[in-house]
Amino acid sequence: MAMKLVAAAKVRRAQDAVLATRPFSETLQSVFGGLIERIGGESIDLPLLTVREVKKVTICCITGDRGLCGGYNSMMIKKTEARFKELESSGVEVDMVLVGKKGIKYFQNRNYPIRKSFECGQNPNSKEALAISEELLNTFLGGETDAIELMYTKFLSLIASNPSVRTLVPFSASEITVGHDEVFELTSASGDFAVERKDLGAAEPQEFPNDMIFEQDPVQIINSILPLYLNGQILRCLQESVASELAARMQSMQSASDNAGQLANDLSLQYNRARQAAVTQEILEIVSGAQALEG
Repeated sequence: MAMKLVAAAKVRRAQDAVLATRPFSETLQSVFGGLIERIGGESIDLPLLTVREVKKVTICCITGDRGLCGGYNSMMIKKTEARFKELESSGVEVDMVLVGKKGIKYFQNRNYPIRKSFECGQNPNSKEALAISEELLNTFLGGETDAIELMYTKFLSLIASNPSVRTLVPFSASEITVGHDEVFELTSASGDFAVERKDLGAAEPQEFPNDMIFEQDPVQIINSILPLYLNGQILRCLQESVASELAARMQSMQSASDNAGQLANDLSLQYNRARQAAVTQEILEIVSGAQALEG
C-alpha cells in the first residue's frame, strides 16, 4: 500500500508538470496559427515542413529506466520491434534513438542499429527534451534520415495506457494549427484513485494587425518556432510516458499487495485446517484409548 501511495504522489507530480508546460505550447500553437493565416496562400518552403521520399526512418523509442511496472516496458519494446521489422520489410532503412534504460539494454543486446541513447528519470525536464530534439533535428536536417517516428506510451487512465506511434518530423502545418491537447487530473473520489481527462481544444490563432511590420520575414519566424514546438512535443510525450509508467507501477504494487493478502489468507486457512485435523486426530486417539481400557 505504501508503494502505491508513493506512485500516486509521483503521478500527481507528473500531472502538475504537464499543466505547467501547457501555456507555452498553447502560445506557440497560437502564434504559429496566426503567422500561417498572415502568410495566407503563400507556399512555405521550410526543411522541417518538406516531405521527402522516404528511404530511411529514425525511430525514437521511449521506455522506462526501472521495472516493477507490469507490461509497460515490454509492450513498448514489442511495438517498436514490430514497427522496425515492418519498415525493413518495406525496403526502408531504419535506425533508432533510444530513451530509457530498459529499451537501451534490450536493443543493444540484439545488435539493433542505435544512433544515440538517452537516460530519462521520472522527472523529465526541458533540458532532457532539448538534448533529444537537437539530436533528432540534426539527423533530419543533415539529410541522414527522411522521417522521424516517435514511439511512446499515451496515458489514458490509471489502469490503461496505449503504446502509440506518431510522425514527429517532417511537420504538417495543418496538424499543428488544429491539433487538440488533453490534460489529466488525478482525483481520489470516494477514497479510490481515478483520472479525469479534459480536452482543451486547439488554441485560437494569434491575430496580427494588417499594418504590423515584422523585423523578420514571417516564414523565418515560423522556421524558428518549429524547433521549439518539437521540443515541447517531446517533453509532453516524455511526461505522458512517465505518467503511464507510474500508473502501471501503481497498479502492479496494488496487485502485489492483493496477491500477498490472498496468499496470507490461503495459508491461514490451510494452517487452521491442518491444526483442526491434528486436534481431531488427538481426540479420536484419546477416545479410542479410553474405550480400549474400558473393554
